[in-house]
Amino acid sequence: MVDVPHGRILVLAPDGSWSVRCEYDGWPNGLKIHDDGRVLIADYMHGILVLAPEDKTPRPLLTHRHSERFRGCNDLVFSSTGKLFFTDQGQSGMHMPNGRVYAYDLESDRLTLLLDCAPSPNGIVLTPDERMLYVAMTRANAVWRLPLMDDGAVSKVGVFIQLSGGMGGPDGMALDERGGLYVAHVGNGCVWGFNQLGHPTFQIARPGGTLGVTNIAFGGPENTQLYILESDTGNVLVADLPVPGRRMYSHTPSRSGRAI
Repeated sequence: MVDVPHGRILVLAPDGSWSVRCEYDGWPNGLKIHDDGRVLIADYMHGILVLAPEDKTPRPLLTHRHSERFRGCNDLVFSSTGKLFFTDQGQSGMHMPNGRVYAYDLESDRLTLLLDCAPSPNGIVLTPDERMLYVAMTRANAVWRLPLMDDGAVSKVGVFIQLSGGMGGPDGMALDERGGLYVAHVGNGCVWGFNQLGHPTFQIARPGGTLGVTNIAFGGPENTQLYILESDTGNVLVADLPVPGRRMYSHTPSRSGRAI
């Protein structure tokens, strides 16, 4: 788990014990774990970082595009072929919709700007057929749909879900194996579940309510447990669901030797 203000990557064991995996000069916002144990970190200060099992601190993978540094990376997801998609939120919002979404191809070492007019892109997930990205636009209180074209670009971007209420919009997201979308809604203190048509299927909330539900991930023995992070309280909650989560893929080594 990420600890943004203290620049730490934290580990929570099944028995409830905590430990610090590493501490460094940065602002980690989101992460994904590779099958070989490497951790990819979206860091607001530095860009995209990689923490290898043998390393004490992360090393940079991507820090800028052309001569411009990223505005503030937030979250990331990778495809079955090793392509990396990530959000570059910065200070964007409805007042300044200049957040960005990128794709990075490890095979060709090519960084592609997919979207540069987004109001605070945050959580990002890839549909099971890998033809579509869902991106949480926090300050627009919405989830956008980004169709991926054969040439690697996006076209006909639209709103998949428009949320309402709360003091903040959607943050982290996860998919189940049927393509159902789960959204951590920060200001409403809950997780919403939607089917592939965007119809609501679940509302997962702590009894009594809370705020600051920021990130979610599937896990557990059958991958049917949804782990929920509460940033305001520092708690990790677990909800049992009737459908397993979508399992992550491994990266494939690149011919250029730039496999992460």
